[in-house]
Amino acid sequence: MVSDLSAAIFAVCLIAIGLFCVWSVKTGRMQLIHKLYLMISLSFAIWALAMLGIKFTDLGNTPVLFLFDALTYVGGAFAPVFTLCIALVFAKGYERMPKWSWVLFIMPAITTLIVWTNPWHHLMYKVFSVIKSEIVFGPYMYVAGLCSYVYLTVSLVMMITFAVKNSSRLYRMQCLLFSLGGLCPLAVSMIATFSPVDMPISATPLSFIPTIIFNGIAIYQLHLFDIKPIALQHILDWIPDCYLILSEKGLVISFNKPFEKYFASVYGIRENKYLSDCAREEDVSGKTAIYNMITAVDACRESGSGISYEQAVTVKKDDGPVRKNYYVTDVSPLDIKEKRSGYVVIFKDITPLKKSMQQLQDSQTRMMEQERFAFLGQMMGGLAHNLKTPIMSISGCISAADTLVQECYDSLDDPQVEPDDYREIYGEIRGWFDKVRESSAYMSDIITAIKGQANSVSAFDDADFTLEELIKRTNLLMRHELMSSGCRLIYEYDPDKMITLHGDINNLIQVMNNLLSNAIYAQKQAGGGIITIGIGQKDDQLRIFVKDTGPGVDEKVRNRLFKEMITSKGTMGSGLGLYISNAVVRAKFGGSMWVEENPGGGSIFGLSLPMDSIRITDKDTPKGGDRQ
Repeated sequence: MVSDLSAAIFAVCLIAIGLFCVWSVKTGRMQLIHKLYLMISLSFAIWALAMLGIKFTDLGNTPVLFLFDALTYVGGAFAPVFTLCIALVFAKGYERMPKWSWVLFIMPAITTLIVWTNPWHHLMYKVFSVIKSEIVFGPYMYVAGLCSYVYLTVSLVMMITFAVKNSSRLYRMQCLLFSLGGLCPLAVSMIATFSPVDMPISATPLSFIPTIIFNGIAIYQLHLFDIKPIALQHILDWIPDCYLILSEKGLVISFNKPFEKYFASVYGIRENKYLSDCAREEDVSGKTAIYNMITAVDACRESGSGISYEQAVTVKKDDGPVRKNYYVTDVSPLDIKEKRSGYVVIFKDITPLKKSMQQLQDSQTRMMEQERFAFLGQMMGGLAHNLKTPIMSISGCISAADTLVQECYDSLDDPQVEPDDYREIYGEIRGWFDKVRESSAYMSDIITAIKGQANSVSAFDDADFTLEELIKRTNLLMRHELMSSGCRLIYEYDPDKMITLHGDINNLIQVMNNLLSNAIYAQKQAGGGIITIGIGQKDDQLRIFVKDTGPGVDEKVRNRLFKEMITSKGTMGSGLGLYISNAVVRAKFGGSMWVEENPGGGSIFGLSLPMDSIRITDKDTPKGGDRQ
C-alpha cells in the first residue's frame, strides 16, 4: 500500500508540478528540451495522482483500485521514454525530434493499452492486487519491465559517453545530474524485480522524483539549452574565428577546430597543458603567434582589462601554396561570480576583410588610371596643337638663322662689310636661338606634364613640389581647352609666398585638371569668361579652389557630390571625375574636397589639405624655412 509519508510526498510533488506548469505557460517560448521536461513532469503528476487515488480507495473496491493502477502506467510507461528523449536532445543537439523517434513511443502505448484491457486477456496481471505479495504478474509484465530498463540504460550510456568526449566542466556537471536522475529509477526497478526485498508499490514512482529534480537543475539552473552544448560546439567549429579558453594559471581548457588547425597543431597546444610550456626558444626570439599570445595574456592578467592586437599567421596547405591569415586577437578576462577564473582568447579572422580592402584599393586604382587616361585622350588634340605651335616656331627660327648664316658666309670677301655688320648678324642669330630655347623649354614642360599623367597611379612619386609648379603644369595641359572655349585664367594668391607640399604632384594635377575642366564646361554655357584659381588658408588647412561664373550646381546634386558618382552634365558626364578626385585627395594627401556657391554666380570647387605637411616661406627665404 501507499504510506502516509509517500502520500504526503506525492501531494507536495503535485503542488510543485502544478506551479511549474503555470510558470511555464506564462513564460512561454519553450525550447524542445523544456517541452520534454514538462511532459515527464506531467507524466509523473498523473502517476502521483493515481497513487493518491489508491491510497484513499477502500481495499475492497477492486475495480476502482484497478482503474487507478492502470492510470499509473501512463506515467510509469512514458517516463522512461521522455528520459531517453531528453538524453537524445542533449547529446545530439536536436532542435526538433526526428521522425524516427516516434518509434520509441510504440511500446509505452502498447503497454498502456494492454493494462487497460487486462480483464479480457490477463497479459499484465493474472491476479490483480495493490498488495505486492498477492499480485500474480502475467507474461507481458516482463516485456514492459525490460522495455523500461532498456530506455533508462540507453539514456544513461549516452550521457556517460557524452561526458567522456567533452572536457568542459559544465557539460560534465550536466551529464552527471542526468545520469544520477536516470540511475535512481533504474536501480529501484531492478531491485524491485530481482531482489527478494518486499518493496511497496510506491517505490518506483518515488524513484522518479530524483529524476525530475536532477533534470530540472541541469536544464534550468545550469541553463542547459541556453548553452546548447553540441549545437554550440558545431557553430564554434564552423566559424573561421579561433577561440581558446585558459584557466587563471594559463592551463589550456578548451579550443575550437580552427584554433586547432592554425595554432594548436603548429605549436603543440593541447588541453590540460600550460600554454607557457608550448613556447620554444625560437618562438621567443622570433616573437611568433604563441609568444604574442602568452605576452597578451600576461598583460591582461596584470592590467585586469582586455588586450587587442593584430596577428598574421602563415598557413601552408597540403600540396598547396603558402598563404597568410590575418586575425584581430582579443584577450579578455573571464570572471565568474566576481572571481577571476581564466581568460578567453579570440582570434577574429579578418583575412576576407583584408582581401576586400585590397580589391577595393585595386579597383579604385584602376578607376583612377581610367579617369586619367580618359582625360589624356580628351586633351590629346589640344596637346598636339600646343606642341605644333612651338615646333613651327623652332622651324621658323632655324630657317631665319640659316638665312643669316648664309648671308654672313657670302659677305666674307666683301670689303664693304664692316665688323659691326657681322656683329649685327651674330646678334640676330643669337636672338633666334633664344627663341628656340624658349620653345624647347615650353615643349619640355608639356612633355613632362604629359609624362607625369601617363604614369601608373601605383607608381607613387613621393617628393616635395610647389603650388607654383602645380598650377604651371595644369595651365600647360589645359591651355588649348581654355583658349578654344573662350575662357581666361586668373589667379588669386600671394605671388611672393612659396607654398611647398609633399606627395605625388601628378595626383594633384589630375585633381586640378578635373576641376578646371568642369569649370570650363560650366563657363562655356555662359559664353566663356574668367575662371579663377585661388589659394587661401582657413583654420589649420590650406584651401585650393577653382571658381567659375557659370550656371552653378543644383542643390540636390551638390549635396551628393563626392559621396557618389553623380553629375549635372547629363549624358556629357558620368560623375566619376569628382568621385575619384575626392578619393585621391583623401588617400594621398589626407585632405577633403568641397563645393560652395559663388556669390557672383556659378560655383567654387576646392580641396582642403592639412597644414602639418605644408611649408610656406617667402621666395627669398632659404628652402629650409619653418613649417606652418
